[in-house]
Amino acid sequence: MQTGENEQALRKIIDMSRIISMVLLMIHFYFYGHTTLESWGYTVALIDKVLINLKATGLFNSIWYSKLFSLLFLFISLIGVTGKKEEGINLKTVVSFLISGLLLFLFLHFIFYFTWKHELITIVYISGMLAAFLLMITGGTRLSRFIHLQMRNDIFNSLNESFPQEERLIENNYSVNLPAQYKWNGKLRRSWINFIAPFRGQLVIGTPGSGKSYFIIRHFITQMLQKGYCMFIYDFKFDDLSIIAYNTLLRCAHVFKIKPKFFVITFDKIYHRCNPLDPATMEDITDASESSRTIMLGLNKDWIKKQGDFFVESPINFVTAVIWFLRKHKDGMYCTLPHVIELMQLEYRTLFPLLRKEPEVDVLINPFESAFRHEAWEQLEGQIASAKIGMARLSSPQLYYVLSGNDLTLDINNPDEPKIVCMGNNPQKQQIYGAVISLYISRLIKLVNKKGKLKCSIIGDEFPTAYWSNIDILIATARANEVAVTLAVQDYSQLKKDYGREQAEVIMNIVGNVISGQVVGETAKSLSDRFGKIVQERQSVSINRMDTSVSKSTQLDSAIPPSKIATLSSGEFVGMVADDPKQKIELKIFHSEIINDHDALRKEVEAYQPIPEVRKVTPQEIQQVYMNIKEDIHQIIQDRLPEAA
Repeated sequence: MQTGENEQALRKIIDMSRIISMVLLMIHFYFYGHTTLESWGYTVALIDKVLINLKATGLFNSIWYSKLFSLLFLFISLIGVTGKKEEGINLKTVVSFLISGLLLFLFLHFIFYFTWKHELITIVYISGMLAAFLLMITGGTRLSRFIHLQMRNDIFNSLNESFPQEERLIENNYSVNLPAQYKWNGKLRRSWINFIAPFRGQLVIGTPGSGKSYFIIRHFITQMLQKGYCMFIYDFKFDDLSIIAYNTLLRCAHVFKIKPKFFVITFDKIYHRCNPLDPATMEDITDASESSRTIMLGLNKDWIKKQGDFFVESPINFVTAVIWFLRKHKDGMYCTLPHVIELMQLEYRTLFPLLRKEPEVDVLINPFESAFRHEAWEQLEGQIASAKIGMARLSSPQLYYVLSGNDLTLDINNPDEPKIVCMGNNPQKQQIYGAVISLYISRLIKLVNKKGKLKCSIIGDEFPTAYWSNIDILIATARANEVAVTLAVQDYSQLKKDYGREQAEVIMNIVGNVISGQVVGETAKSLSDRFGKIVQERQSVSINRMDTSVSKSTQLDSAIPPSKIATLSSGEFVGMVADDPKQKIELKIFHSEIINDHDALRKEVEAYQPIPEVRKVTPQEIQQVYMNIKEDIHQIIQDRLPEAA
């Protein structure tokens, strides 16, 4: 127990040890500087007799003995030194005082081998030894104040919030592996972010400029193609990702058993034509219903949150009836979205009798015809006008040309015809193009998520800009069918705005791999909770005039707090990876900076070949297709309703 008496006794011992050290040092000076002191008249006969007796003990048999004894008692006195701790003590300065003083104290006696005058040597030796003694006392007392309390300048708590991460490269035939570096215990270490289970889904989050495409998406594209994945890419800012995929395919086509064909679907510049309502893939009326729902929700995103409402479901059913009628007429000869748009624009007295010619459509069209017969015009317009107005926005010769062709089918992972398909959008026209792209994606998702197909990857850059119907079901079931879904979004609030809170939460929580760059607000809090907590040290310090009180404890706190996620630099990411039953990963959480070889990537980009043009289409050809589709509608009326024609 620490009491006042104990402290006083300890202080006496310390003082006595230091006095003994100083006395031994003075005796050392008197003995080895005796000749000089005698010439100056500073010797005393009594002290000389005492030194003669001490010499018999062997204390002066070597110059080292008296010096080391003095040093020993000095160190004993320094061990027990206590005092008020100081926050500003620099450890390097303290150590330099101790080492310089110790070296000077131990080896200064070699000056006696110099050929100087003995008076000068004695003065230099005594002065140097006293300076060395003072340096050691200063360094020792400061060290005692520092060593018991390490005042760290870690104002952002970075050391406490660092944790070990996976440093092994874990690969398999499906994995994507990103080299990275992280800090732990103040040291920079190399690590790997191993996505060994990509079929469990990836969600990439980050504000604009955080590096989603440059540091993550591009590596998913290149590494997956190098491992033989078929691929669909939604390229929001065409052709940023498409050109990466095209040039990677040129380099690694040999890894595929059957070389995949490369297709591009865009509406500003025409490459390939594709009919998303291909009759060969429309097996029953549920396919028509899903396609109708996708296109209508893509045109009216606020309907996503109102599904089930009468004035939302009615136009969806109406479009379903039109699609399925065209699918059944002449075995789907005119089953394309442009034909659907044109057929919808017919007057009710022609349209309803025409649709009722198809028995499977009769039950869908009956409520609308009933309203027409009873002249419930407001109800009828409320049910149908929203569909007609929305679809009319898609009436464009350019769109009609692309949507009515059949250069490819959307079963990209067909073992006999593997494909790489890039879907381009235009940020300035996303409200129009987004609805059509949603239809393509919806049909593709249903076709690829089947057994017996090749492994494939679906990558969506800025995926909330299009409506991905049933994307949660795809992620939940895709693992069994080897479909890897990678979605990029800027923020959780963007998901909620476009998909509604419930759907956004499902997408956010169902993915196995989460990678996030800089995000703020609710997204950062949600991610921080997902990453969990780690044991962190806490230190409380109280410094007063006489003493210092230090309290240390440990507690569970966030491994990656929201504030840290909100201040990530470009290229710096946090996240969690999922593992596989055959390959376990113990350290799943990461907070690291992804390493890109910028010079190599720059040279690679400079060597890229442009995506080749597939066809040169004249405006006259596009206009001719547009007019032909309108003529087809007249032909359908003549075939099925000759009395109206």
